[in-house]
Amino acid sequence: MFSLALKNILFYRGRSITTFVLTFFSALMFIVYVALMDGSHGSMLKNALKVYTGAIEIYKKGYREEGGNDYLIEDVASVEKVLSKIEGISDYTSRYETYGLLSSKDRSTAAMVAGIDPQKERKLSELYSTLVSGEYLSENSGNCLYAGVDLVKKLQVKLGDEVSFVGSASDNSFAADLFKLCGTFRTGAFEFDSTAAFLSRSYFDELMYAKNKASYINIRLDDLERVDEVNQKIIKQLDPQYESVTWKVLMKSMVQAMQVDSIFGYISIVLFFVVIFFVIMIFGFINVSSRVREFGTLRSIGLTRGKIRLLLFNEIFILSTAAILLATPIGAYIAYYFSLHPFIMEGISETYKDYGVVSDEIPLAFNLFTISWNVAVIYLLNFLSIIYPIRYINSFKPVEASHHV
Repeated sequence: MFSLALKNILFYRGRSITTFVLTFFSALMFIVYVALMDGSHGSMLKNALKVYTGAIEIYKKGYREEGGNDYLIEDVASVEKVLSKIEGISDYTSRYETYGLLSSKDRSTAAMVAGIDPQKERKLSELYSTLVSGEYLSENSGNCLYAGVDLVKKLQVKLGDEVSFVGSASDNSFAADLFKLCGTFRTGAFEFDSTAAFLSRSYFDELMYAKNKASYINIRLDDLERVDEVNQKIIKQLDPQYESVTWKVLMKSMVQAMQVDSIFGYISIVLFFVVIFFVIMIFGFINVSSRVREFGTLRSIGLTRGKIRLLLFNEIFILSTAAILLATPIGAYIAYYFSLHPFIMEGISETYKDYGVVSDEIPLAFNLFTISWNVAVIYLLNFLSIIYPIRYINSFKPVEASHHV
């Protein structure tokens, strides 16, 4: 049957070429499209996590719902001791955040002011690399303020100017000080850039009575794919008064946006494949219906319905395999190349700045498992497309088919 199927493919060149081309471009497009969709989502996630949010963050229970000084982590050292023993965690740092009033000579605005460890933040966030003017913080920066460019515009200040701060210390006492603007940053996330300012913890802790205290602890992982696994390890070893939360909860709006985008993406690709499926099936049906007498003759000389099914199955198998064997390495190479050398889409960071996208680069995702199931889907569609033509041809009796016009 296999050799006869091969002869039929060569004889019916028009149908064979059409089926081959449709299968080839379907497989190639599916691999590249899914790689692009997964790559853009992965890039969006990594960019957002690099801005400020961690892969995992630890809070005292109630802080995320209620906030305030009653829900601070009171013993940061004990929590960090636990984290130091958990495999999969690459870096971590504690942050003390508070909300207060920042004022210049002429303007005032509410802002989030946070005490950070400048050196650790270099590994965990984009605060250092998004420097626009002035200088980044250091351990000995003192009262130097590192603020978002949009916050600086609100206050109408420039480097070296004084900015007064009024807020509440960790013990709910009154806290006030004069800061000096030493640097500005732009992450691309407008809301963040217009409300956030930072000081070195060594200075801010003294002002806020926050030594060994933190609003939360930010964690970076060796492998983001293992976030749930590592989080479970943390929860098992963490004091029950604390909660450990992954980025999937912290960035729920982004997760939902990516899910919606994926749904519409797959709807689009499904519509495309429906069209391809019916085109291949129609071509198969036209080819089979024009060969009724041929199949009638084959049935008359002893071929069973099962042999006819096997013959047509071999024909589609040969064409599909040849097309996919050509399309798969090409599609995989495209995905691999652009995963290493992302292409640039000008303006995408501006469009999605509210989600923390800080780059116009869009990489493709190279994943052998994804490519494998992409190929399997194409195979399945091609085999499904031959079912009706097989049933049609086998509906004829041998004599009836032999005299078919």
